[in-house]
Amino acid sequence: MSDLEIRPAALDDVPAIVAMLADDPLGARRESPDDLVPYHAAFRRLADDTNQHLVVAVRDGQVVGTLQLTVVPGLSRRGSTRSIIEGVRIHADERGSGLGTQLIQWAVDESRREGCQLVQLTSDATRTDAHRFYERLGFTASHVGFKLTL
Repeated sequence: MSDLEIRPAALDDVPAIVAMLADDPLGARRESPDDLVPYHAAFRRLADDTNQHLVVAVRDGQVVGTLQLTVVPGLSRRGSTRSIIEGVRIHADERGSGLGTQLIQWAVDESRREGCQLVQLTSDATRTDAHRFYERLGFTASHVGFKLTL
């Protein structure tokens, strides 16, 4: 996989990122690839925040994966800093290729570089394949997550 580049996302990458976010049963209900205006505004907010790392994986000039890594300073755990991995998506043509593992490893390595003591993520309860994937990478399903839609 030496032909793979993981780099910060650019505004021009937004359509490919949104297409991957929409390319599953959950994303198809909540994403709108036909209207990129809110995504462009969100991208600008992310780009302005030094604790946000939106990255893409690129192979042969095509965006084939993405994730967002957020660094969160805190007081708990003796003032430790943690990171949160969100929005992990792999292009359908690349699933099962090891790309997901490479992206998560990048996020873990970057978290270490940022001085984080903990990496956490959430995964929708229906994504049982994703749960097995994260467990295989050493993540533990140690908490129950809660959400409130506003």
